[in-house]
Amino acid sequence: MQRRGEEAIMSREDIIREISMYMDQQGGFPNDWFVGTAEDAKNALFSEHNVDCDRGRWIYQPAGSSTAARKIAEHFLIIVGTDGEDGAGDGSARQVYAYRKSFSTTP
Repeated sequence: MQRRGEEAIMSREDIIREISMYMDQQGGFPNDWFVGTAEDAKNALFSEHNVDCDRGRWIYQPAGSSTAARKIAEHFLIIVGTDGEDGAGDGSARQVYAYRKSFSTTP
């Protein structure tokens, strides 16, 4: 299972399954996790949210389009009950990321 993200574009369902499996393996309740979309997921994870690259629990996937990324994020926010944002914006956010919140992350 990839943790660090890959360049190959997976289907929306496969991305949801991949992120869900990772979250299940890493534990916690849905609201312990933050899911979002970004043009640059690594920047969002490590610079904006202060996720620890080595010790943090995080994953990201390219979604192919901003619409697909937004729909995936909405699934986690609405259906699963995670914290996060759906990335409604200028259309450049084509990656979906998730991380387990900790005392050092924002939020």
